[in-house]
Parts: sequence; structure tokens; C-alpha cells
Amino acid sequence: MDSMHTGHYVGASADAYAAAPLLNCLLREVGTPAPGHGGERVFRLPPDGLLLRVRGGRRPARPEVYDAGAWHRIGHSELVKLTADVLRRHTGLPNSELTAEMLDSRDAVAAVLAERQAVRDRRAVPADLYRRSEQSLITGHPFHPAPKARGGGPAAAWLPYAPEAYARFSLVLLGVRQDAVREEGDLRALDALGEAPPGYRLLPAHPWQLDLVGAVPEIRDAFADGRLVRLGTTAFRAWPTAAVRTLYVPSADLFVKFSLDVRITNDIRRLWRHDLRRLRRTDEAVTAGFAALPGRAAWLGDRGYRTADFAFEELAVLARDGLGGHLVPGATPLLAAALAEGFEGSPLDTAPDPDAWWAAYLREVVPPVLELFARHGVVLEAHLQNCLVAVDAAGMPVQALFRDAEGVKTLPETERAAGWERLVYTLVVNHLAELAAALRERHPATDPWAAVRRELARHTALVPEAADLLDAPALPGKTNLLLRWTGADGAAARYRPLPNPLRHAGATTV
Repeated sequence: MDSMHTGHYVGASADAYAAAPLLNCLLREVGTPAPGHGGERVFRLPPDGLLLRVRGGRRPARPEVYDAGAWHRIGHSELVKLTADVLRRHTGLPNSELTAEMLDSRDAVAAVLAERQAVRDRRAVPADLYRRSEQSLITGHPFHPAPKARGGGPAAAWLPYAPEAYARFSLVLLGVRQDAVREEGDLRALDALGEAPPGYRLLPAHPWQLDLVGAVPEIRDAFADGRLVRLGTTAFRAWPTAAVRTLYVPSADLFVKFSLDVRITNDIRRLWRHDLRRLRRTDEAVTAGFAALPGRAAWLGDRGYRTADFAFEELAVLARDGLGGHLVPGATPLLAAALAEGFEGSPLDTAPDPDAWWAAYLREVVPPVLELFARHGVVLEAHLQNCLVAVDAAGMPVQALFRDAEGVKTLPETERAAGWERLVYTLVVNHLAELAAALRERHPATDPWAAVRRELARHTALVPEAADLLDAPALPGKTNLLLRWTGADGAAARYRPLPNPLRHAGATTV
């Protein structure tokens, strides 16, 4: 394919990838369904009832608006303008920042697609199925208006570190003078990544983050007076997971999570001081809960953090358990979000018995989340990017692994009803609903919600809320578009009721 045709293909594909999650948000959060025909879905948008028509199901495409007696196709940039106009009039608030992010997200997808094609041309696509799953998410969060925004900077600044572009790179090693170190937890795994000179402690750094904050006066002064020294880069290379700022170091079997002063989805991705201060307490509670669970579910524990007192959040690094000692022998971990979005080699595509595959998946993922809530007061953030599902040689799910203490809530830290709502959103709406839809797309004869209902029904004696959930009229859908447009704090979740597919999913059997 010549460069002109390649550019057109990349541009059209980027438009489609970027439009789908934006449409999902717009239609879910402010649209009202109107009569459609065949495979078309029509929605009225506030405040004046403008009609918007789309094709497709969970990934809506080909948006059209009705004007002057006819339907008119709109591209991604026109969709962004339409969304901004609707929200400005609907909320009474402007938001040029989010508008720019939606355009940036589309441009980031285009850069990723071009780089992925170049990698394929070099035949350098990762052979490791786990890495391929973590680095497969081109769409990303299917209900966020700008899931791939990267801070608005040039692609050359972030593409070398992008998981979607199959990135793999060395870490920068810094030394922090001993009297300036702030740390908590077991950090022997960090110390093993290099060697610090006498009087200093080793501090790995993400090269992109160091580029972003290197000119901060406190950091610049620390380099100048010797509190912070450069020790070179690692001989080994790490690769970014779907979370972008969390890297896996295969040679050490270690995950390391960094601050990243870039807005990705709803938040500036820093390791915030208040989260680090509660890290050990939260992780210890989750670890104890998992130790008491029956079955094979595993928690990738956050061992501790290290930083410098003069740049506590900017230079923080968190050490997280690797896979060794947790993973069922012979099993291959896969990112749950990748199973929902699709990637080359996904066992969901080739399952000979999709109903058995789905039942096995639910059997591994659902019970530990409910058990931890009911018995230990732990609310896991069990969304698609926080869950790994390990499969055996035949592709059948045999284990669930969960991660990220930052998103975990504990009772009574959060009120029980609020904790349950959060659990239902992350596990059922964000996670299981996406997998159910992906399964149905690939295997139309399956009835995924009947199986979800059966699995939840097994736990109603332990979790009374689960019994109510089976016949509740609605599920909570997070309003990411309105949250971002109105400038709400990223952690301040607000929900809109969604029709509950569990209500009519067949008879309950235990």
C-alpha cells in the first residue's frame, strides 16, 4: 500500500476508532432513543431534539444528523463540534479543554495506527501473548469521550512509551540522597534494579515523566546541589501495560508504577500523596482477604513506594508483585480489556464451546469480588484494565488475577451502599457487560446474561445485595462525558441508570 493510500486508511480508521467511544458517551448520557429502522439507532439530543443516527451496536459508527429533511453524514471533527455544542447548551458550561482532548485522542489513535503498521512491516509484533494483550487497546475505554488523549503534546514525545505502539524501553536510574528519601514498604525489588552510590538510594524513573517534570524548580535544584544524581539507564528493558504508566520488567518479574503528569481519561496520572499514604493499609487488607479466599484468585500486591521529599508525587515509584508465585503453573495471563476489545490470538475468538468458556470465566472472576466485599469489607475496582484472566493451553479460563490498590475502597472507609454501587459498576457494567457483548458478537447463539444471572444467584445468601441486583430495574452507568465536561473531580463518580439485562435473562438456578 503506497503512502497516500496508507495515510487515507489510517485517517479513516482513526476517525472510526475515536468516534465510537465518544458516541457511546453522548448517547448514553444525554441522548433519548427515538424510533429507528433495521440496524439503525436514532437518538434525540438536548436541548432542542436534534436527531442523531448511528449504525452498529456497542461500537456505534457512521453518525448522521437530520437537517432540512435529510440525513447528513458527519466526520469525527464535526461530531466533536456537535458534542461540544450540545453539552454547552445542555449544561450551561463551556469546556474548550475537553474539546481539545477529544481531537487529541483521535490524533493519538492515528499515530498509534501508523506505528503499529510500521511494526508489522518489520514483523516485530510481540510474540508473547500476555504482552500482546496488554498492548492491544486501540479503542481503550469504550465509554470515555477521549480515551487515548496524551496531553496534547507531539506524538514524538509520547509514542516511544505508548503500549498501543508495542513500546519497550529502558528505565532511567536516579540516585536520591539518603536524607531526602521518603519510602514505605518492602522495596528490595527496586534496589535490585541497579546500584546506587554510597549515601544514596536507587530511584527508577519513567523517561517520559522525567522529560515532563525535569524543569520543575525543586527537581532542577536537587540535581544542582547533589540531592539527586543521574546513574544512567538500565541494561534491561521494560514494557508498558495498558495503564501506560505501569511497566512490566520481565527480567525481574516486577511491575513498577510511576507518576505521569498527563491527563489520561479522567485524571492527571500522578501517584498522589494521599493515595500513597494509605497504600500499605489498603494493600494489607486486600492481601489478607485474598489469603482467606477459597479457589485460585490472586492479588498482585503493591509492595511499597519510594520517592524524594522535594518532589514527593512527581518522582514517586510504586513496586508491585510480578506474576511469579501467583500464576497457576502453565497458564497464560491475558488482560480482560483485551478480551473485550479483541486482539490477535484471543481465545474468545476460537472457543469451541463459548457457553462453557463463559461459565468458566464467570466462575473465576465473580466469586472473589463478592467474597471480599461480604467477608472482608473490600471493594475491588474490578474493571477491565485491573483484571487479568489466565487461560490454560486450550484457552479456557482457570484463574483471575486482580491489581491496583489505588482504586480499592474498604468498609467503613466508604459507606456500604456506595461501595456496592461502585462494585456493580466496575464488575458488572464496565467488565461483564463488555465481555458479554463481545461474546455475543463472536458467538450469536450464546445467552451470556443468563450465565451471569446464574453465577450471581449462587452468592445471594452471602451477599443480600446480589439478590436485589438480579431483578433491579437499572444498573449504574458512569457518566464520564458529563464528569469531564463539568470539571468534576476524577474520583467523584456519578451514575446514570441503565436498563438491567439481568432481569430478563432467564430463570435463576443455583
